Amino acid sequence: MDSLDHILVVDDDAEIRGLLGEYLRKNGYKATAVADGKAMWTALARGKVDLIVLDLMLPGEDGLTLCRKLRSDSDTPVIMLTARGEETDRIVGLEMGADDYLAKPFSPRELLARIKSVLRRTRSLPRNLRADETRTLRFAGWSLDTIARHLVSAEGVVTSLSGAEYELLRIFLDHPNHVLTRDQLMLLSKGRESEPFDRAIDLRVSRLRHRLGDDPADPRIIKTVRGQGYVLAVSVEVER
Repeated sequence: MDSLDHILVVDDDAEIRGLLGEYLRKNGYKATAVADGKAMWTALARGKVDLIVLDLMLPGEDGLTLCRKLRSDSDTPVIMLTARGEETDRIVGLEMGADDYLAKPFSPRELLARIKSVLRRTRSLPRNLRADETRTLRFAGWSLDTIARHLVSAEGVVTSLSGAEYELLRIFLDHPNHVLTRDQLMLLSKGRESEPFDRAIDLRVSRLRHRLGDDPADPRIIKTVRGQGYVLAVSVEVER
């Protein structure tokens, strides 16, 4: 069982917990299903979790609050579930650090496809990078530790990144001073096919700027090239 990917489902609907838990186990995953944030932290403390399916509407602390707290010290992938399916919920969920979202009602098969996609995406580096090529990337006073997958500021403060944030930053650092379109960023990050709500890249860039302390009104690290895309406008030093 330890070799199976462990999926933690957090949803206050007992029927959904039972259905998803059973479906995930039948499809080759280890699954744990809990009803609220308190039980989520308990499950995380007990052992390794590979991905969290987190409902937005929960008793006590809601999914957005839990995602924000989780993202402060963990890069465990999160798929956010929202009952309302409104664009605002999805935007806020991505801004809080969720790696993907799914609106209720949904089919277990669709969730399974999203789980596979997120796990594959967060475990994959940009196609022309290998894990053993670099250890540290230095830029604009920051250092990215490619082994621990976190940022270190000039003052030595460590900042954890979500899988999507880490992946996007790696793409920029591998292509400094090169304009990348949104389509190129989506392709390099192995994101899902475009859909009517397709602001994921913009939201992740915004969140990444926030992580780097890059003023969104006048960014100096990741700049917007109007009508084209984004560019990492600083030099990068590679430490092997």
